[in-house]
Amino acid sequence: MTKILIIYSSQTGHTERMARAVLEGARAIEGVYVVLKKAAEATLEDLLGCDGLAVGTPENFGYMSGMVKDFFDRTYEGAQGKVFRKPFVIFVSAGNDGTGALRAIERIALGYKFKTVFTPVIAKGKITEEILEKCRELGGTLAGGCALGIY
Repeated sequence: MTKILIIYSSQTGHTERMARAVLEGARAIEGVYVVLKKAAEATLEDLLGCDGLAVGTPENFGYMSGMVKDFFDRTYEGAQGKVFRKPFVIFVSAGNDGTGALRAIERIALGYKFKTVFTPVIAKGKITEEILEKCRELGGTLAGGCALGIY
């Protein structure tokens, strides 16, 4: 069975809403098991055991949340050589434009050697139904591609 891991951090609930939409999209794919965890609770074992990874963060001072950065800090060394080209997607809830948080995560993903498989979703301000639908598509694309062995 294909396993998708969604990690996120959320203080206002915006990123959590996006994460739950990613979850809905991934769960819509047959034969996929999805794990949704707050970044603080996600482990190296979660990362190594998944077939695809979705990371969600609020934009904090033009950067990813501290908890998402902490997840990367805690798992980086143990993941080296074990996650090469693991399918990866990003979603950001931004008060500004979200590009700082996105760039920071993309730089870290290069170090892990993840493979970005879908255009990041950035919500600027309010979380609309259109944003949630994009998040469902993000989750479904990640899960579907993993389940079919495309990625």
